[in-house]
Amino acid sequence: MTGKLPFEALSVETLSTRLGTNEALCAKIGKDASAWKVREVGDGNLNLVFIVEGASGGAIVKQALPYVRLVGDSWPLPLKRSFFEYHALTRQEARAPGSVPAIYYFDEVQALIIMEYLSPHIILRRALIEGRQLPNIARDIGLFMARTLFRGSDLSMVTKERKADLALFADNVELCDITENLVFSDPYFDAKMNRHTSPQLDGLVAELRADRDLKVEAQRLKHLFAANAETLLHGDLHSGSIMVTDQETRMIDPEFAYYGPMAFDVGMLLANFWMSFFSQRGHEQKGKRDAMRAYLLDVVVETWAVFRAEFSHLWRTERTGMLYQKSLFEDQGDRLGAEQALDNVLHQIWDDLLGFAGIEVHRRILGLAHNADFETIADEDLRASCEAKALKFGRHIAVNRRQIHSIDEVNNLAALIEQENSI
Repeated sequence: MTGKLPFEALSVETLSTRLGTNEALCAKIGKDASAWKVREVGDGNLNLVFIVEGASGGAIVKQALPYVRLVGDSWPLPLKRSFFEYHALTRQEARAPGSVPAIYYFDEVQALIIMEYLSPHIILRRALIEGRQLPNIARDIGLFMARTLFRGSDLSMVTKERKADLALFADNVELCDITENLVFSDPYFDAKMNRHTSPQLDGLVAELRADRDLKVEAQRLKHLFAANAETLLHGDLHSGSIMVTDQETRMIDPEFAYYGPMAFDVGMLLANFWMSFFSQRGHEQKGKRDAMRAYLLDVVVETWAVFRAEFSHLWRTERTGMLYQKSLFEDQGDRLGAEQALDNVLHQIWDDLLGFAGIEVHRRILGLAHNADFETIADEDLRASCEAKALKFGRHIAVNRRQIHSIDEVNNLAALIEQENSI
């Protein structure tokens, strides 16, 4: 396949023929395309994903489609999102080595990326639904977020390079539009593609959509997301965008990459651990999951602690950008001034991440794109009970974020809400 051919969606039947002479793929899995085994594994909302295995190994072939796969061709979407995913992955690998799949080949016209096949990794969300307690995820994810968010910002980058990168990713308009609407606006009114567990949640949904304070906070966060081009975000960092084994953690699918507020990735990620916490009661067919709930809250604590520690380390050792220059602080013997500035930056991230986390909980229960934590709970009454608690939690941390001063306070709130009677 060459970039000169017009775009054509791959299939299990055509992939070996169309990519059979691709040097990067042949070098990785073997030259005999007739012996390749191809299977489609994409279960996401947007793209085609294939596992291709040959005599000498395997690879992933991911291809964008000219529409939102979850909805169909009634919702067109540009193929260029694969361009942004490719460029985001290269930057993430440079800034947090070993945290993303290796890239073997990119074809902009065909909107496809050939990348490392992660095996025996599974999606983190699936592991949490199964009740697996993975020992390294908090450390790995905390380091990834701190390194990519710090090193992709004006705290670290050369100003000219950072502004050029901002201009490149500013063209990811359509995927930003999805975030801006599906995350921050649609859940708070009767948008066409919304859905929720009905009729069990109807009353609570009506209350949330009439909640003026909540809607104002959601729009403040939307304003922040749209206007604060602070760093290069993953843009869709959740438990379905992370692949794991007991020893390794890899981040995938950064096609929503965009320059936005540092707190966005952190808040969205932590929200998914809190949602997993509230969903555990729906997955207790083989026994109580008190230990799993405690584990998830511990993961939240450790992830935030690792993020803070690594971000602080980078602040002290790699602060070479135009913001908070050392010439104003350390070079003048004012190390404490630099520490005060660091504390202010971390406090702002903390304040905003709670808001983003609360909104992420709501959009995953009230909007278009739900997650399997709740969706795989077959008993609708039980599912609604779990979701109602999560919605209450999300509303509280979003609206009352300025009165919450520690991660332990948030976890204590989650534990209290989990103990309440269901709807």
